Amino acid sequence: MAEESKDPVAKEVESRRKEIQTALKLLFKLNMKLTDWDVPEANDREAAQMILQVMKEELDQIKAEVEAGKYDNY
Repeated sequence: MAEESKDPVAKEVESRRKEIQTALKLLFKLNMKLTDWDVPEANDREAAQMILQVMKEELDQIKAEVEAGKYDNY
């Protein structure tokens, strides 16, 4: 019943939730693998934290752009 009350955009995004999550995980894992190939002796936990920081910075940038209205008429 609650599903019926969702607006169309919420339904659409929710229908792609797993796809979005999978894409983010794949991006993270790809960058972990590339780091491991390029720097075999790298500390994986440190590399993971650095990659997450880069991803977070970009998500924060996108969030700021959304809040500024950049995607209002996308």
